[in-house]
Amino acid sequence: MVQFTGTVVEPLRSPTLSLPLRRLVREYPERILTPLWVVLALLVWDLVIVLGGVNQMLLPRPWAVLSALWSGIATGGYFGHLLVTGYEAVMGFAIAGAAGIILGSGVALSPAIAGAVYPYLVATQTIPKIALAPLFILWFGYDAGSKIAVAALIAFFPVLANVVAGLRDCDEGRLDVLRSLGASRWQVFRMVRLPNALPYIFNGLNIAIVFALTGAIVGEFVGASEGIGYLMMQANGLMNVPMGFSLMLVLALLGAVLFGGMKLIRRRVVFWAADDRLNTL
Repeated sequence: MVQFTGTVVEPLRSPTLSLPLRRLVREYPERILTPLWVVLALLVWDLVIVLGGVNQMLLPRPWAVLSALWSGIATGGYFGHLLVTGYEAVMGFAIAGAAGIILGSGVALSPAIAGAVYPYLVATQTIPKIALAPLFILWFGYDAGSKIAVAALIAFFPVLANVVAGLRDCDEGRLDVLRSLGASRWQVFRMVRLPNALPYIFNGLNIAIVFALTGAIVGEFVGASEGIGYLMMQANGLMNVPMGFSLMLVLALLGAVLFGGMKLIRRRVVFWAADDRLNTL
């Protein structure tokens, strides 16, 4: 006769991911999938070169690019030039941000300034910036000043346009309430227009920081003795294709760091308008 005890035997469960990892996969699949896609892309890249017989002077194997990247980092050859390019980009971004916010505020709040200045500012955006780079070298010198000027010029307009849009896109009802209470123009600006415009302003700054990096590289292409753009011109002159690709990876990393820094600042300053998903990171 078989007797049963009161002990309940738990069925064996299949091994599963831990709760934090499962939540990560469910809510942020890109954090798992992105590294897998990168590895897959590298493998496909290598197979295309090997099986397709692609000339490595045109497209190097990914392992040659990673080797050149490691060599540049290990020897310290990239670090100093990276600091130069980063400095030029950040300074150009700072100038563009300040000028865009000040001038954009004038354009948004003053019809006279808008009519006298804004159409010409829009027209200047049709001029190829690389055509102005030689002039900037003539005006500001061969050093970092000319690169900062190019970076500021390229990064300026996104800030200006977003400042104008943010200051003009206000709830008229809130403005009428403040005016009926006797609020001054400065109080209306500080209490309604500026908080409403901050998300727009930071959207413009997010774009501008990437444009500033592009402007710094454009300035270095035209004439420089240091910087990542200078190294890229050297790599092209030496036909060192893996080095050129590795420098593009360095630029991509610098751009990601600058853009991520701006998003972090935005999340702290404009916390009420931040995306809910971003707040959970």
